[in-house]
Formats: sequence, C-alpha cells, structure tokens
Amino acid sequence: MAPLAALLVALLAILPIERAHGSEVAARAAPGCVIGGGGFLRARMRGALDLDIAWSDAQMECDGGPRPDGKGLRVTIAGPGTATGRRLRFVFGIADTAEGSTVTARGANLTVIFEGEQRIFATRGDDKCTLDELRQDRIGALGGPRRTWKVAGRGFCIAPATAIRGAARVLVSRFDFTSQITFEDAADHAPLLPRR
Repeated sequence: MAPLAALLVALLAILPIERAHGSEVAARAAPGCVIGGGGFLRARMRGALDLDIAWSDAQMECDGGPRPDGKGLRVTIAGPGTATGRRLRFVFGIADTAEGSTVTARGANLTVIFEGEQRIFATRGDDKCTLDELRQDRIGALGGPRRTWKVAGRGFCIAPATAIRGAARVLVSRFDFTSQITFEDAADHAPLLPRR
C-alpha cells in the first residue's frame, strides 16, 4: 500500500477515537457543530457519486485545529450518521494559514471519507482545491491554553479527488462551510497569535 493510502486508512481508523477523547464536540452536552450554533456545510459532488449536500448545525459533528505539520489548518466536518454506522466526513487541509487569520485564495487538500464503507477519496495535494476566503472568529472562553475559533470558508476544486483503492473519482466543484476548530498549547509553549 502506498504511504499516502496507508496514512489515510490509519486516519479513518482513529477518527472515532479522537472524537471520544477530549474534543470539544464530544464534550458539549448540546447537539450541534459550533458553539452558539450556525454551523453548516453545502457542497456539490459529481463523479462516482452525485451528491448535493446541505447539512445544518444540529446534523453535524465538527472538529479541527492545526495540521499535523503545523503549517496550516485542518477542518473536519461529519454529517449525520446512520443506524448501520455509515457517515460521510469531509477533511479540509488548508495550507499556510495561521490561527485566527483571515485569508483569501488559499490552496487546500480535500479528503472525503465514507465511514462504514471503507471508501476514501483524496485530492493528494493543495493544488486542486482553493478557498476563496476563510475567516476565523474567536468563540468560547477567552484566555487559557485552549482556544476555539468559528471558521467560515467557501471554495471550489478544479480537479477530482481519487479513490485510495481503485480508479473512482469525485469532483467537489464547490463548497461552503461554517465549523469550529480548537488550538491547544503544549504546557511549555506560549500561544502564538497573529497581530491584528
């Protein structure tokens, strides 16, 4: 299995564990995606699957924070689950974006995961999707090592995401979302916030 494929299969295996251990989404008693409401995802997908997605806050689970390499953001949005354990999840990896910043014309990687079906599609790079605009607004408690941001973005992809196994492809030609992400400092590091 190629290294990227192995990484994505591993990601699929650990996502439910991450939600169960300390994510703000799991910790909140109220249903929904964003503290205070207002979360949504709209997306148009064509190809191996034709879907027009219009999820609202109460149907979604949202999570995210810095990318693993620290060079950008990762926004994860999952839709409603089914009794059989199936769920559709979008993972946007947004390049070169700092905590709290508003950016335009930013490259993004997109991974679409069909949980419970073992199907994963990925663009495999930041050159196939673009965020026209991404805005972050601070929400939740101020101060402390844990900071939560409401993040709103809109964008498009010009090339399809390809299945990790097989040759199937899907093109997410447009997407809009409002979600939330959380940053947490290590005990020995001070927060790094952009100047406004």
